[in-house]
Amino acid sequence: MDAPAPWGNLLAVPDGPFDGERFDALLAGGAFRLERIVSTGQSSPPGFWYDQEDGEWVALLSGAAELQFEDEAEPRRLAPGDWLHIAPHRRHRVHWTAQDQTTVWLAIHYR
Repeated sequence: MDAPAPWGNLLAVPDGPFDGERFDALLAGGAFRLERIVSTGQSSPPGFWYDQEDGEWVALLSGAAELQFEDEAEPRRLAPGDWLHIAPHRRHRVHWTAQDQTTVWLAIHYR
């Protein structure tokens, strides 16, 4: 991950599409990492589940997405302003992100 920039705009992103999601480091400390994630229609591969050691708090700033937890029957649809807490080792996946607009996430990863 590149060194964080000293200032910026969360919604100013380079033109997509990207080969995958874009991850931009914003700030990091001993027990946390703040990043912006930019999605342009990406989703997790079929059958793939994230299983992260760290906890994560994520907010959707623009666009639209669905996040699926392994222990829930239906994905959660997210709109701008929605946020989720993902406990360590809670298996989840990105069901879809909007293909017709840029989706911007703000994520805090913590120990």
